[in-house]
Amino acid sequence: MAEKMLVTQALDERDLLVKKIQDKIVKASFTDVKKHNEKKVIDRRVDEETFRQEAESAYQQIMDLIDRFQKIDAAIVASNAASMIHTSFGDYTVAGALSLRSRMRGNGNYDDEADFEQSLYRKMKVELDKRLISIEGKNKQLESTAENMRLSILGKDTKAKDDKPLEVVTIYVQENTAELVDPIDVQRKVEEIQEKRAKLLSELDTQIKVSNATTFIEI
Repeated sequence: MAEKMLVTQALDERDLLVKKIQDKIVKASFTDVKKHNEKKVIDRRVDEETFRQEAESAYQQIMDLIDRFQKIDAAIVASNAASMIHTSFGDYTVAGALSLRSRMRGNGNYDDEADFEQSLYRKMKVELDKRLISIEGKNKQLESTAENMRLSILGKDTKAKDDKPLEVVTIYVQENTAELVDPIDVQRKVEEIQEKRAKLLSELDTQIKVSNATTFIEI
């Protein structure tokens, strides 16, 4: 007869089984040593027949637990592949949602190399900050040069009435002012990337929990 349980229960039992199986493997004894003229094995200090029964029992218990783990794990995998969740950014199977969440958190097979959104965000942000600093430095240098040009034209008397010679300085500044070339509006894009990433991860967390708490599997 099939056993029915919620995915949350199955996940908890699967985690428990991992610890339980490993604990039983550590504590089990499958071989020992005894002298030919003695009945008891040396390490366990029980007679050979008792030791044989214990070893067989321990082995069978471990294999039964492994079998149960495999059945639960397979049922969870099958359920995740069939169950759907809904987010503001689209619909996913639970399996797809888990894979996406893992990738975006850098926990997948490629570590953080597959967190493309975060890599793109960092690249764009660092580059934008670098360009803005460069522009500020170049324009400060330009202003210094322009001031020297003004002093050269007018001398230290900044109250000169004839401003026409200064037009060449104004034109020079206009033509040489550094400005940002930003065809995709990087500042807006990095904000969008971060907002979408945070919202999607939050929705994935919530919807996966809801699905696990409401979906039944059979083993």
